[in-house]
Amino acid sequence: MVVETRLMGYVRRSRNGGAIKLSVARDAFTSAERYKSADGTEYVGMIINLNKLRNLLTGEQEVTAINQLTEGPKPDASA
Repeated sequence: MVVETRLMGYVRRSRNGGAIKLSVARDAFTSAERYKSADGTEYVGMIINLNKLRNLLTGEQEVTAINQLTEGPKPDASA
């Protein structure tokens, strides 16, 4: 299996710095891999790199990515 990263959206600080704004592409939800919790609720799992989020919070960078990690088949070596 090969882990692939799919861009889902972006994270940035609000203009006044008092909040974090998430911007997720609408198409990201329709094409994303989903999972169900024990109670049957369906979720789309996404990740934000913690070091980049810290940099965002301290003002070292203005925006960072929201991603989804997916597992795909190993590439065929004979292709």
